[in-house]
Amino acid sequence: MSTRTLPRHGLYAAALKAAVAKLHPRALMGNAVIFVTAVTAMLTSVLALRDLAVAAPGWGVNLQIAVWLWVCVLFANFAEALAEGRGKARADSLRATKAETMVKLLTQEDDTAPRLVPSASLRPGQLVLVEVGDLVPTDAEVIRGVASVDESAITGESAPVIRESGGDRSSVTGGTRIVSDQLILKIVAEPGKSFLDRMIAMVEGAERQKTPNEIALNILLTGLTLIFLIVVVTLEPFARYSGIVIPVITLAALFVTLIPTTIGGLLSAIGIAGMDRLVRANVIAKSGRAVEAAGDVDTLLLDKTGTITFGNRMADAFVPARGVSEAELIRAAHLASLSDDTPEGKSIIDLARKLLPDLAADAAVQGETVVFSAQTRLSGVDLPGRRLRKGAVDAVERFIGAPADAALRAKVDEIARSGATPLLVAQDDRILGAIHLKDVIKPGVRERFAELRAMGIRTVMITGDNPLTAAAIAAEAGVDDFLAEATPEMKLDYIRREQAGGRLVAMCGDGSNDAPALAQADVGVAMNSGTPAAKEAANLIDLDSDPTKLIEIVMVGKQLLISRGALTTFSIANDVAKYFAILPAIFVVAYPGLGVLNLMGLSSPQSAILSAVIFNALIIIALIPLALRGVKYAPASAAALLRRNLTLYGLGGLVVPFIGIKAIDMAVTALGLA
Repeated sequence: MSTRTLPRHGLYAAALKAAVAKLHPRALMGNAVIFVTAVTAMLTSVLALRDLAVAAPGWGVNLQIAVWLWVCVLFANFAEALAEGRGKARADSLRATKAETMVKLLTQEDDTAPRLVPSASLRPGQLVLVEVGDLVPTDAEVIRGVASVDESAITGESAPVIRESGGDRSSVTGGTRIVSDQLILKIVAEPGKSFLDRMIAMVEGAERQKTPNEIALNILLTGLTLIFLIVVVTLEPFARYSGIVIPVITLAALFVTLIPTTIGGLLSAIGIAGMDRLVRANVIAKSGRAVEAAGDVDTLLLDKTGTITFGNRMADAFVPARGVSEAELIRAAHLASLSDDTPEGKSIIDLARKLLPDLAADAAVQGETVVFSAQTRLSGVDLPGRRLRKGAVDAVERFIGAPADAALRAKVDEIARSGATPLLVAQDDRILGAIHLKDVIKPGVRERFAELRAMGIRTVMITGDNPLTAAAIAAEAGVDDFLAEATPEMKLDYIRREQAGGRLVAMCGDGSNDAPALAQADVGVAMNSGTPAAKEAANLIDLDSDPTKLIEIVMVGKQLLISRGALTTFSIANDVAKYFAILPAIFVVAYPGLGVLNLMGLSSPQSAILSAVIFNALIIIALIPLALRGVKYAPASAAALLRRNLTLYGLGGLVVPFIGIKAIDMAVTALGLA
């Protein structure tokens, strides 16, 4: 996607400014943990300033605690603002592609005198004419014409694409430009509700809604905050009963270090960053729910053509008939294909020249070209003294007036049973052999499916091929299952059966006939080149129109879930170390035996409390890059990922605070700050 990105220092400055703006109570109330932290920071600030005014003992430590609590709140806001800032920069670039223009409005398709109207006045159902150099005013469907369209402003791809009436390439997007010919378009979007408008809103995060998992985690964090509030409040009477007085600022520091401020401050940034990673992959998510669901997908439905295979049959081998050398067959097939501009014909030439490099000289041979037609199902060339033909088996047999010999016929049947396509090559009245054409599997696809299988995701290939061909390609590609001779109804039924079994399903599509299945799937990915119906039904849109992107989307969803889980584990685990820092410091005077819990050997109660508060703020700052980048994801089972998270982030969350708080304590003591 073409985006105008701010310089790094500009992005940070804008995020810091937004972080200060987010200190408004209305903005803070969206995050219970940070809201409570801000209220506590306000209380400690008032008390610290009171102590400063009367020069009360310990006012310096109290003032530092208040400052570091505000740092905690500010950088929690900064993490969210930085994640949003990336989206706003992209949104500004997209907004720049919108322009108020005059468009040629038609009253009917054959109107020869269009009138100029403002693009903002267009309504669904109206017809407009766009010519070379014109911007497409809003989302529309081509009803007449074929033209090249520059979509670089939306997709970032510099090569123009063909858009034409009918089929699955009839959709055009507002903000794109016509670079050849002309089109008559039917408007399909209301003003302000075009794909570009929605994309800007989604990229900015203005329409980001919290996902079910995020809401559940927020409820958990709010519950923990309430529990620790009750715990801290009840400590005061217990302390008085023990004969000690705990300052309110100390209780406030204890409360903030007990509640899960780390994940509370980073949770929103993790979700926004997950959607931003999709945007960088040129995928627009209509909701965070779709991204999250991608991480939980159990079944992946993939089209065979263009996703698993290249989509064009390609020459794989030459099979000579009895008494014919392979070189003779290759030369004949090469000559018969020189004027064949189809992908199959070009692949025959490429394979022939790879096997016999000297064939390039045959390109100068002159003859009368025989173009392929649906009636004859033959193509070839007439040379002086001989006629060369290649085509379907029965068509070539009719051409020579005799069937192929039994041995060659057996080989042809074997090719057909493998799911490939056999072509016969003939010279005059003699069959020279067969060409083995197959829909070639894309390199690396089998390995990607193995990775998905390791993640516990089942892959299903969807194809219109007959079951025999589908089975052969499915076995070669390494998918777990296939749906042959698939119709829209069959796709929909298959998804419903999977969902009835408690599984989440993802699929991609581009045609109107895919719309029901895209709407039914938990994760529906529509191609940007597809029909408006497909894009409306899906909850994710791939701007590159690359069906294999579905696999990448699943990876991003997995990374989002793992990042959230890892940082939650780390946040809760590192609170344990803070207990060992603050609790002994508070009660060691009344209960000297608690000194054994001072495992870190902290210098003084004041130093321990201040060090824990400083660490609580600094750890949020340290984890912002990880929250925005996401935890590195490697395909593995759920059990393996859980073990890895508990080991790395659970154990790390326990160990790091002990080291960090001790280091801060040494620095605070050396500087005389406590």
